[in-house]
Amino acid sequence: MTQFVRNAWYVAAWSTEIDDELRRFTILGDHVVMFRKTDGTVAALEDRCPHRLLPLSRGKRVGDTVQCGYHGLTFDCSGACVRVPGQANLPKSARVDAFPIVENHGIVWIWMGDPTRADPETVFDMPEFSDPNWAVHHGDALHLESHYLNVAENLVDPAHVSFVHPTTLGNAASENVPVHVQTEGEAIVAWRWIRDGEPIGFFKAFGGFTGNVDRWHYYYLYTPCTAVIDFGSIETERQCREEDRGDGVRIFALHFMTPVTETHTIDRWMHIRNAAIDDPEAATRMDAMFRTAFAEDKAILEAVQSEELRPQKRRPLRIAIDRGPLVYRKRINDLLELERTEDIASDPSMAIIYHD
Repeated sequence: MTQFVRNAWYVAAWSTEIDDELRRFTILGDHVVMFRKTDGTVAALEDRCPHRLLPLSRGKRVGDTVQCGYHGLTFDCSGACVRVPGQANLPKSARVDAFPIVENHGIVWIWMGDPTRADPETVFDMPEFSDPNWAVHHGDALHLESHYLNVAENLVDPAHVSFVHPTTLGNAASENVPVHVQTEGEAIVAWRWIRDGEPIGFFKAFGGFTGNVDRWHYYYLYTPCTAVIDFGSIETERQCREEDRGDGVRIFALHFMTPVTETHTIDRWMHIRNAAIDDPEAATRMDAMFRTAFAEDKAILEAVQSEELRPQKRRPLRIAIDRGPLVYRKRINDLLELERTEDIASDPSMAIIYHD
């Protein structure tokens, strides 16, 4: 039984990861071969020839088709077999899956489920991507030996920052500050403000703050695998209201999680900032700080994964800060249940007469 929501858009790659060559990616446990067609758009096919199962990525491009490297069966970008060397008839079963693709803002999105349900209008977007008052910068593709659910939960959890990132994204000032959680909208949101406190290491280095600041963390988690962290700082004496945090140094850290297998996740991260927007060196410095912080997350999450694979002696423990992650898991389970069943009750027959 699948553990992955398939009817959703996932980030397959940064645009820079895909070129004219046949390249294999593993997404939701499935191997996919991707390449740029002659018009520059991205094609994505099941990476397995239906004849003898050789990966098509081991074959070669022939124009905008892919030729299997074993017996030469050739497939177009719709997945249809267009050539079987030595015979004229093309069996209907000689085809591979083709996956819908949307590419924007330097990000390649893929739909791994029912292709008839793939709506490009539902691909994640933010107005800041196209706003000249913000700088957009792609980071890395961080590989974690961790289940994607644990990675995602970490990204709707402001409470861990004080303990996992004490020199970069957090400090002791936030340890006992309450976390607010809102779970009714499209995104699960967890947030808190730390008022009149010492700036964290990140904003000492990037924002240049020396005196006390008011700082915030807003964590937005969209099912199944997109997280946005809105964080920043402003001088305490400015008495910033929550809705005016754009007046401070504000950064959106975006995380696009791609489940590879049950225990392997790729976190492609990037940031959007409202400060030093014309300074490429600022992005370089921020990348270095983010890499330090995310390496701290990686160590924690991989240690948790290792322990989850061992026999458990007691029931799981949940505490107050787990509200967001618990709602997230319920949403994932609800989506999985929808994909496991076929609902024909929406058009009831006269066999059942409803009184409510």
